Amino acid sequence: MKNFNYTITDSEGIHARPAGELVKAAKEFNSKITLTKDGKSGDCKKIFGIMALAVKCGDEVTITIEGDDEDAAFEKISEFMKDNM
Repeated sequence: MKNFNYTITDSEGIHARPAGELVKAAKEFNSKITLTKDGKSGDCKKIFGIMALAVKCGDEVTITIEGDDEDAAFEKISEFMKDNM
């Protein structure tokens, strides 16, 4: 299992467009990928799971990746977060 913390820098937080792109990126992998904020988690392969967390600019989230391709998923998702959120 791998995880990392990230502070959201997008002024609008995680809204529909980046959430959809995160889902698309997460679905490339078999690993379970979750986003956690304030003790609540959402499945990164389901847009409503991400949107329900209502992540705002400045919020710190934790991404957890667990599975057979977690190393590749970690690289892609951590890079995605830095570039898009």
